[in-house]
Amino acid sequence: MEALLPLLGFAVATSATPGPNTLMVAASAANHGFRAVLPHVLGIAFGFAAMIWLAGLGLALPLMASPLLHQVVKWGGAAWLAWLAWKIACAGAPGAGPARPPLGFLGAVLFQWVNPKAWMIILAAIPAFTRPGEDLLPQISLIALVFAAVGVPSAGLWGVIGAGAGRVLRPGRGLRAFNIAMAVLMLASLIPALRH
Repeated sequence: MEALLPLLGFAVATSATPGPNTLMVAASAANHGFRAVLPHVLGIAFGFAAMIWLAGLGLALPLMASPLLHQVVKWGGAAWLAWLAWKIACAGAPGAGPARPPLGFLGAVLFQWVNPKAWMIILAAIPAFTRPGEDLLPQISLIALVFAAVGVPSAGLWGVIGAGAGRVLRPGRGLRAFNIAMAVLMLASLIPALRH
């Protein structure tokens, strides 16, 4: 239990800082409002916690053992994130063109598996906050629970920021500039993951 405070600090630092999840929530909230992104926020928290739990109990072992598989997942995820950044940058003003709903709960859950930042966090958190020789299930469950608890307010804060920006910047160029800024930040958030 002495590792709980450091784990909490790590979870807050990695969940609240800009990354693909938070930037997608901010951009969606700017275009659709805060209520519309609540399923996305909940999907991030649930999906990442489930990913920690499954990866910690062995699913990440093939990824860690195979450099080729690691590279395929990393670059495939980066390509998908680049495509999402493009879609965010090209998003028109609300009401212009066909309406595209924000990412929902299931989409956010599944998105975690191709998010390079999520994999970096997991591959750092599991060895740092587990003890060899002790029962792994309660340790992994605690890590997943802490990230789930921190994930909702962290992503929710970005939703509030995005919704506020959407109200201030509507309509026209201001919102378009915000979308482009979110897309550029999303691409920039991939740099640390792609360097390793």
